Amino acid sequence: MARASLSCAQANGRLTFSHRILLTKNLTVFFSGEIFRLALMVVFWFADCYTTFTCSRLKEVLVNEEEFSQALQKYADVTVKVGLNLRAGQRLFVLAGIFDYQLVRSVAASAYEAGARLVDVIWEDEETTHIHLKRAPEDALEEIPNWPSNAALEYAEKGDALLAISSKNPDIFSDIDPDRVARFRTADLKKWEKLNDYVMRDAINWSVVSSPTREWASKVFPDVSTEEAIMKLWEAIFQTCRVDQPDPVAAWKEHIRDLRKHSEYLNTKRYSALHYKAPGTDLTVGLPERHLWLAAQTKAENGVEFTANMPTEEVFTMPHKDKVSGTVRASLPFVVAGSIVEDFTVTFENGRITNFTAGKGEETLRKLIETDEGARGIGEVALVPHSSPISRRGHLFYNTLFDENAASHIAIGRAYRFTMDGGGAMTEDEFQANGGNFSLTHNDFMIGSGEMDVDGICADGTREPVMRSGEWAFSV
Repeated sequence: MARASLSCAQANGRLTFSHRILLTKNLTVFFSGEIFRLALMVVFWFADCYTTFTCSRLKEVLVNEEEFSQALQKYADVTVKVGLNLRAGQRLFVLAGIFDYQLVRSVAASAYEAGARLVDVIWEDEETTHIHLKRAPEDALEEIPNWPSNAALEYAEKGDALLAISSKNPDIFSDIDPDRVARFRTADLKKWEKLNDYVMRDAINWSVVSSPTREWASKVFPDVSTEEAIMKLWEAIFQTCRVDQPDPVAAWKEHIRDLRKHSEYLNTKRYSALHYKAPGTDLTVGLPERHLWLAAQTKAENGVEFTANMPTEEVFTMPHKDKVSGTVRASLPFVVAGSIVEDFTVTFENGRITNFTAGKGEETLRKLIETDEGARGIGEVALVPHSSPISRRGHLFYNTLFDENAASHIAIGRAYRFTMDGGGAMTEDEFQANGGNFSLTHNDFMIGSGEMDVDGICADGTREPVMRSGEWAFSV
């Protein structure tokens, strides 16, 4: 900025007419001739045009920067007011990457404006983790410090709010032995298990949002410069999170009402199972008797209504852990543990994965399924119309927070306690006896498309259309 302001100094950055004449006279002490004087005036004319263009461009950049700052603050406000619904007097704990600082600062400002007592941040650097996984000795891969998870747990135990910013490089660990990644990841999940208990039962108000990084943006928009890719990804985030609306908070409230109508309809039907049919997919998913369909906003045990994912386009519930059978083909690539799995198919019998194949990343998928016994089952089924705003953008985000809202999906691993009536108050044994799946992990992968039909199966075996060609088959 300092250099730019100097280049646009007095007279709006232009060489004044008197300055040009004076300089011309001084130079012509040594040179003579009308041709030289004419040439020199042409040089000054070009210089005048260049500085005028530079200042004009600078003003354009400054306007764009101001617009971006305003949009970023609106995004932060929506995160605090709709995502977290932060209450006055609450503290806020933030997990963020080191390049998420712009959003973190804006969120902090919004949080204090909402009455937060304290905003605390743990910064993560995935490149340092990459170096660790690449070079650390074998016996150090499962050596995870206690203090980060303990810090987050301190906030959860006191009923405070938690915000995670998801902005990972989808290929960050693709050059590392999947076995080393899996050992580190499993050990890390175990360290965070107590905190995840609070999250999985909605004990506190929590939310996940995103901000771009250079590597992630370039993966999503590979055909433009890195700087342009970052701005395009910001624009995509702002659009899908409704920040581009005149009143983003009001737009979110309307969107939440619409999603809730769909979840309320499905709750009245009390289907015993869902049947998915699409090219490569023939899957039946049994539902527990006490399953609950939810959407967008839920009420935490601390009494705060919050929106866990921004963006969100899904209506979701839990499957019965022992009643999933058939084959399902993924419709989009799947990012897990810093690597990408593509073109894969999974087969289930009696709720457990019995076979799988993948065109890319099969070993990564294998390690995920081998995390623990529960990772051989699924803990979530979610319905998303093929015409969702994220799907209509026509490109992958390589980030599950976004891609899961472009297509119907299921999740390998743990079930959310709050998707079963009374699930939050059950012991783990009681939850599993009622059909809930337990695992250290919870990883969504996308199965929906414009070719998918979904039927609801009633207790008497009759079927009703829930989705046809990827769209809702009922009106609300």
